[in-house]
Amino acid sequence: METLLNGIAENWTVWFVTVVLIVAAVIDGAILKVPNWLTFPFIVCGWMHWTLQDGMTGLGWSLLGTFVGMMLLLVLRNVGGMGAGDVKLLAGVGAWLGIMVTLYAFAATAIVGGLMAIVMILRSGQWQKHLAMSHQILHEWKTIKNPQKLAEIARERKPSMALLPYGIPMAIGSIAYFAIAGMLV
Repeated sequence: METLLNGIAENWTVWFVTVVLIVAAVIDGAILKVPNWLTFPFIVCGWMHWTLQDGMTGLGWSLLGTFVGMMLLLVLRNVGGMGAGDVKLLAGVGAWLGIMVTLYAFAATAIVGGLMAIVMILRSGQWQKHLAMSHQILHEWKTIKNPQKLAEIARERKPSMALLPYGIPMAIGSIAYFAIAGMLV
């Protein structure tokens, strides 16, 4: 118990991010949205913390982490494959934990998200439909160069798709990475 309490005290920023990720996952699972009232303060508080901690160097570090976290998902968001709340949530991880942790958390999230998507597809029994749809989406990405048009097509297709609230794999993948990397103790 003492080791856990020491770990929380020493790594409180990682624990704080962990709590925010869990809250976001619960909300996203319930309403398929990660709300701005959670993501914006999450990002801004990360900037404030690192500015108070390390001055302009800390702010720069936090801003760079925010930028990287945002850019990792922004392309998918711009073509309709991701919600804006998911983008802002990963940007918040970057604001608090920096570039390298965000990159590893993103990789773990992508693995968990991919596995969850495969399970969802297999459970639906419609893997051929989903395979055909993924081929169609890839073809659209190759042939349609206008992100607005791609987003419009994705919005039209959305009601016919089983949606994966990405806050859930983001929480599972990131927290698993934090634990494996020894960042929680």
